[in-house]
Amino acid sequence: MPVSVRSARSARGKAAALALVALLASACTGSSGSAADDDPDAEVTLTFWHGWSAPAEVKAIDAAVAAFEKKHPNITVKAVKNINDDKLNQGLRAGGDKGPDVVSSFTTDNVGRFCSSRALADLDPFLKKSRIVPEETFPKPMLDYTQYEGKRCTLPLLGDAYGLYYNKDAFRKAGIAKPPRTFSEFDRVAKKLTKPKGESYEQLGFMPNYHGYETTVEHYGGQFGVRYFDGEGKSNAAGDPRMKQMFQWQRNLVGELGGFRKLEKYRATFGDEFGAKHPFHTGQVAMQLDGEWRGKMAEDAGVGFEIGTAPMPVPDDRADEYGKGYLAGTVIGVANSSDKKNASWELVKFLTTDTDTVVDFANAIHNVPSTLKAMRSPRLDKDPNFRTFVKMAEHPKSSHAPGSPNGGAYLLTLQDLSHAVESGKQKDLDAGLRTADDQIDKDLERAR
Repeated sequence: MPVSVRSARSARGKAAALALVALLASACTGSSGSAADDDPDAEVTLTFWHGWSAPAEVKAIDAAVAAFEKKHPNITVKAVKNINDDKLNQGLRAGGDKGPDVVSSFTTDNVGRFCSSRALADLDPFLKKSRIVPEETFPKPMLDYTQYEGKRCTLPLLGDAYGLYYNKDAFRKAGIAKPPRTFSEFDRVAKKLTKPKGESYEQLGFMPNYHGYETTVEHYGGQFGVRYFDGEGKSNAAGDPRMKQMFQWQRNLVGELGGFRKLEKYRATFGDEFGAKHPFHTGQVAMQLDGEWRGKMAEDAGVGFEIGTAPMPVPDDRADEYGKGYLAGTVIGVANSSDKKNASWELVKFLTTDTDTVVDFANAIHNVPSTLKAMRSPRLDKDPNFRTFVKMAEHPKSSHAPGSPNGGAYLLTLQDLSHAVESGKQKDLDAGLRTADDQIDKDLERAR
């Protein structure tokens, strides 16, 4: 299962995101100066909240916790599964015996609010005390999305990399020798793989619509190298030519593959994103933007064709950046309200930096490992389709959308614009980008 999923966005989601900002702002259960004076060698019980819920995932995290308890026999960990960010935020606000000591979240977009609200403790003193150099331990994009404005309140605990899955059998039948590396190549391949059938399709080369699975502004934007904010922290949608280029490319591809309405009608026939009838599994689409977990899911679904993986293409004028991808993942931190911070840090340190633990966890739930040593471990799953995503995670140009004090609210605004543009409701792209800038800046001002 993916550790970070946000395939569908809505105005309701944006409102919820902004509401959570107020919740955390009012929480401030600790402060950046909250003491960490507990004895980590004392007998203690820690409460660890995490979001994993599938049996195999829970088994894997429980195994990691058991290994920690064996190494630290004085510390008992009470792991609580299936905690989403709403519950997590409420727990951080409550603090005390009712709150967690250590928390993990699947939503990297929330790191900005976790750090700016001081809901999670600053980890830099703990890292220095343990003589851990983050830059030598974790990939740079993962370091970027686990801090906000220089404050590191989380660390990465496995990750996701987003790339291209393709049907090798369909490629061979169409006479396509290799996956596309640039977007102009991608457009040609997508059209060649598309087989119209009346008002529908026998096979679609690629589903470009923003309601499609994993086709989000940030996943496309990572390949285009968009800059969401300017040097003063203002929204940069209208000011960045890469943003306009991205919207224009997507809108053009929608038109070339049959138009928005025809594609949406076909999309309505797709099975569940995380079920056996996913459109890539069934052959309804020949290429799919997705994360490293898709390979295992396709295997479990028993697809009847050979699968290939590759990085997503890049703009033609950035061909030298091919190999990069969008990264996200699970983050973990110490509740600022906890009175067991030193003991909590020992758990966070073990789960995030012990190489064997990271490798075992990554192999068990089929996610990208989150340390450089784990990525290069000979014990890591050698499946070439999985290794494609590990390589992307190591690529120096791989990226994540920047953090903000209201989480991913700005991405929700841009996603709303994307639906309006592709459907033809917003015909003036420049005007739409300017309106998005105004809305994003207003939202940010309210959050600060």
